[in-house]
Amino acid sequence: MFALGDALFADAIGQTHRHLARPVLVGLCGPQGSGKSTTARRLEERLDGAGLRTVVLALDDFYLTRAERSRLAEEVHPLFAVRGVPGTHDIALLEQTLAALREARPGSVTRLPVFDKLADDRCTADQMRAFRGAPDVVLLEGWCIGATPQDPPALVGPVNWLEAEEDPDARWRIHANERLGADYAALFARLDLRLMLRAPGFDCVHAWRAEQEAGLSARAGGGPAMNDAALARFIAHYERLTRWLMIDEPADLIADLDNARSPRGWRRSAQPCAERSILNTGTFA
Repeated sequence: MFALGDALFADAIGQTHRHLARPVLVGLCGPQGSGKSTTARRLEERLDGAGLRTVVLALDDFYLTRAERSRLAEEVHPLFAVRGVPGTHDIALLEQTLAALREARPGSVTRLPVFDKLADDRCTADQMRAFRGAPDVVLLEGWCIGATPQDPPALVGPVNWLEAEEDPDARWRIHANERLGADYAALFARLDLRLMLRAPGFDCVHAWRAEQEAGLSARAGGGPAMNDAALARFIAHYERLTRWLMIDEPADLIADLDNARSPRGWRRSAQPCAERSILNTGTFA
């Protein structure tokens, strides 16, 4: 099933590249722990094997630094100290990186930021990744890639205890929503193809993210990076937008996952949003 899903996603990317006859920007969306990074790596290998030079960017690598988020927490709302929601990413840095990749030539070296999640801060310049040459495909993966802003009335009532207790006037969620309609929207509008890993419901996201957290800690050789209470609080920051993504489905091609993160099937979105995508021309098989 994974091989079939990878083939379908890779075929959609390949057809979009041939249709546009230029390097393409692909977005891959999915909730925490859904397997976005693993899927992106498999797609990179498959596309490279098909002759399409592919570079994978993670939205998580473009978080604001801890100091920058601290300033945002002081100036806008304390909850912005925690990375995650729109407003906590350095969209300008991401746009600069994408521009460098668009302008890259065979001998170019493009430096790619890296974020250390255990340290909760961006890595230093000497720890950045390097992509050599010019890509045919830029695959941007992240939990909220393609997300659209909610209608203002939807922001009034809290979705969980975190919003009820720490954002009673909705200032945090309104600011995040406004950012979704501004610089994030401008970024997402440039996507040529949008892919989605869709969870069966929000309840499974906690278990998935707990497994991811255990993996992060094991690689660092230490104890648990977050205990259950800290993890529940962390995930609560994402709940509103994760639920909205499952309703809105801002993608062209969707993989429906089961509770074990195995794909149950693939489908086109009822309302495809990447106008330049081959999926919207009726020629994608």
